[in-house]
Amino acid sequence: MNPIMQAAAAHLSEQQQSEALLLALLRDALLPLGVRAELRDNDTALMIPRPQVGLPVWVFVGYGGAYFSWQSAEKRHSVSDVPGAAQVLADYVGL
Repeated sequence: MNPIMQAAAAHLSEQQQSEALLLALLRDALLPLGVRAELRDNDTALMIPRPQVGLPVWVFVGYGGAYFSWQSAEKRHSVSDVPGAAQVLADYVGL
């Protein structure tokens, strides 16, 4: 692998680690609100089961790492406000 490809691969893994950390912080912020969530797909997504009948909500870090996004990226919240994102998601899933 040439040096440019090595640098790109290293950056990608750093970005993936950062996204996994953000999702873990969001998961931890959801717990006190009574929302159970789990990291899935090699820590690239957070799955939130709905308390009632319905499909789970899948949350990703998108928009260049700036937002948590869900509902096919139609809904989003800034990653700089993890507690606010947790509250919005708790409301969204119906808690």
